Amino acid sequence: MLGPPGAGKGTQAERLARRRGVPRISTGDILREAVQAETPLGRAARAIMDAGRLVGDDVMVGIVRERLERPDATAGWVLDGFPRTVAQAQAFDRMLDRTWPVAIISVEVPEHALIERLGARRICVKCGWSPPPGVTECERCGGQLVRRKDDTVDVVKERLRVYLRDTQPLLDLYHEQPGFRTVDGDQTPDAVAADIAAAVASVVGANS
Repeated sequence: MLGPPGAGKGTQAERLARRRGVPRISTGDILREAVQAETPLGRAARAIMDAGRLVGDDVMVGIVRERLERPDATAGWVLDGFPRTVAQAQAFDRMLDRTWPVAIISVEVPEHALIERLGARRICVKCGWSPPPGVTECERCGGQLVRRKDDTVDVVKERLRVYLRDTQPLLDLYHEQPGFRTVDGDQTPDAVAADIAAAVASVVGANS
């Protein structure tokens, strides 16, 4: 699942994972857990994430490789937040079992809508859940919702600039692959979810 910050790909990846009965694997969640636990990786990643930059390819590739080797991922997965660069995509390609079809979904949203969404976004301080607008308490754990440090206007613009610089070449690369699909993310969440489900089914089948 690909898309710029604020495109809603995390929420949609979770919905798709539930629908298909496979785990959602989010590199962002893995990194945030490490930051909260103040592991060596977390301390190293905190300053980079707060500034809106991307964590290095070697670290991200290692995180994903370890996660895909866990038992719950043997029947499939929805991968959210990786790969984000051509180098990551090349490393990821070497991990894949080529007997499996892979759907590559790009969720597209205009920049002005992304800035508006990110400015209003809140996350739970306990579990990292990001609710839809208007929700005042975490529905998962009851934790407090706060604004992310990297959702200020200046940092949001920097994150979008980094996305365009580093990830657009990745989209250009994937655009040539048969499993690549684009979805209009500037719709209601239910409409986006329906379009994503149809796009995935067109690549990997409705029940595989």
